[in-house]
Formats: sequence, C-alpha cells, structure tokens
Amino acid sequence: MNGTPAWMNEEVAQFRDSVRRIFEREFAPQEERWRRQHLADRAVWRQAGEMGLLCTSIPEAYGGAGGSFAHEAVVAHEQARALVNSFSINVHSGIVAHYLLAYGSEAMKQRWLPKMARGDIVAAIAMTEPGAGTDLQALRTTARRDGEHFVIDGTKTFITNGHHADLVCVAARTDPDPARGAKGMSLLMVETAGLEGFRRGRPLAKIGQHGQDTVELFFDGVRVPAQNLLGGEEGQGFRQLMQQLPRERLLIAIGAAAAMQRAVDETLAYVAQRQVFGAPLLAMQNTRFKLAECQTEAALAQAFVDQCIARQLDGTLDVPTAAMAKWATTHRLCQVIDECLQLHGGYGYMAEVPIARMYADARVLRILGGANEVMKELIARSMEVPA
Repeated sequence: MNGTPAWMNEEVAQFRDSVRRIFEREFAPQEERWRRQHLADRAVWRQAGEMGLLCTSIPEAYGGAGGSFAHEAVVAHEQARALVNSFSINVHSGIVAHYLLAYGSEAMKQRWLPKMARGDIVAAIAMTEPGAGTDLQALRTTARRDGEHFVIDGTKTFITNGHHADLVCVAARTDPDPARGAKGMSLLMVETAGLEGFRRGRPLAKIGQHGQDTVELFFDGVRVPAQNLLGGEEGQGFRQLMQQLPRERLLIAIGAAAAMQRAVDETLAYVAQRQVFGAPLLAMQNTRFKLAECQTEAALAQAFVDQCIARQLDGTLDVPTAAMAKWATTHRLCQVIDECLQLHGGYGYMAEVPIARMYADARVLRILGGANEVMKELIARSMEVPA
C-alpha cells in the first residue's frame, strides 16, 4: 500500500504501521527456520493474538478487536509484504471466524471466537478432497445424523493450518443422495482435541510455501455434536460457502498485490547495486523498461484491489468482481515475479534469495480459493450480450 488509499483512515493507517513493524521484526526473521521445519511454531499463534493480529474485524463482544475489513486487509497486505506465509491468518481470522460470526449460534460464537482471537486455538477450513477441489458439489465426505450427533467419514486434503488446527470447519454431505447436489452439503465445526476417529497426516511436500503446515485430515466415524452444524439447518453449506468466498478471494488478491510490489522493490534494490560491464545493471535501458512495466502492473493491481476493499467495506463487492480481483492479481503476480527473477540472473535461481522463494510460493495462488479458470467462468457468466 504505497501512500494512503481512500478507504484507509488515520486510525487504520497507524494500525498498518504497527502491523508492518510486527511482521518485519517478530515473524520475518523466523521464516527461514519455519521453512526448514515445514511448519511454524505453535506458539506463534498466541504471539499473534497478544499483538492484536487475530480476529481484527470480529466484534469485541466475541473477543475480537471490533474493527472492520480494513483492518483485515492491512494484516493480509503486511503479512504478504513481509514474505511471512508459514501460518495463515487469512484462513483463521478472515475465513473461519467469519463463518462462525455469520452462521454460528450465539453459544458457538461465545465458545470459539474469543479463543481464536487470543490464539488459544487455531482454525482451519476443510473443503478440498482428493477427488474434489474446485467442484465442491463432488464432495464425498459424509456426515450422517445419529441422534444428537453427526458421524463424519471422509478425507480432506491441502488443508492450510491443518497440523495445528484445534477447530476445523468441515464441508460434508448430510444428504447422501447425489441427485441433491449442492443442496445436500452442510458445514460442521469440529474440535480436534482428543477426538476419536480423527487423525492428520504429515505436512505435505510442496514446491513452494514450505513453512505452511498443509496436511491431509482423516475422519473415520468421527462423532460431532449436532449443535455444531452451522446455520442450524442441514443443506445450507453450499450457499454459505458461496456467500463467503468473495471475502476469501479478495484476501488472496490483497496478498498478491502486496507481493507484486515487494518483488519490484527487491529487484530495484538488486539491480541498483549489481555491476555489469562496469556499470550498475539499472543503467541498462532494458532493465529500466522491464522494471517500469512491472511497477505499472503492481500499481494497477493495487488500485483495483483498493477499489474492491472499498466495495467490501460498503457491502457492494459482488462475486464476479471478487473473481476478477483474484484472477487478475495472481496471474499478474506470477508474470511480474518471473520478470524480476530474470533481472536477478543466476542469483534469482538460488533458494536463499527472496525472489526465488517468491517465484515458488506465488504459483499456488492461481489455484487456491478457486482455480483461475473458474474465476474466468464466474466473470463470463455475469457478462450480458449487448442488445
């Protein structure tokens, strides 16, 4: 966020400055160690809670900071800018906390949201399965009603925060009839501590985001209280997911725009000091032109993201626009990082250089939150043929 966007008031700007210092001083220095061990320390969640980074837009009545999406946007931007991706505040605070706020009973909100705000528990969302990712209607995990419980059977994969997760929002079929499609899906909140029939796999080996504890989760006859059903009525899960996905996609776009600017900044600093043929690499016209292109892409991305944040704040952000933001920023991010890596020469291919890590870490953003091809389909469906 270069300068102060229109949606950011003085209080939010001060919050941004504080959050930036926290990520730079407290978390960025630990990122390399987390990448080596393939997950962040569990204690980082309580630290984030103590520093006011969690559940910033959750009402104070439920233990949150009582802020707005503007505060969430700041945290998402600064975490991405600092290249700290070994624990996902977006999933914990921006997604799961808001499913609880929107669809949870008063008892559920009082039980879990304060603990999430403090970092006492870690939250994850479990939608993707080995055979169902973008196509959520193909889910095979089932939740069968048995008296005062649901019995969950199935496997979830690519679950962010999965290793540490104490609370998981699970998408499952409560109606086994395939013909029911999306109408047969529900969301259940699952507490994992001492839960019989629940287990988690080891952190998955990925080409990037090595510090993020992405795992498989296994449910074998797991019994969950029926009162943990979000919305209190079966078959509401798909509708709930569709209502919340624009927020998730905007959070991804915010991080992508921040990372794009960080890539340009890293490269500008490198080419200014790198000597080629007796002069800085920046002295070459091709270098300046390439950086000019990349900076323009970063500025355009940030301008659109700022517009989307303003619309999220006033309640007018729609599904197609969020899809545009997610597709455009993640697509351009990969292109900009590729150009920036090229300007680093051989050093850009070295894992210890930030641009190399960014190159590997950015690629998944075109997949998670809904593949970019699906984003284009959502955009196309909203377009009207001129009369």
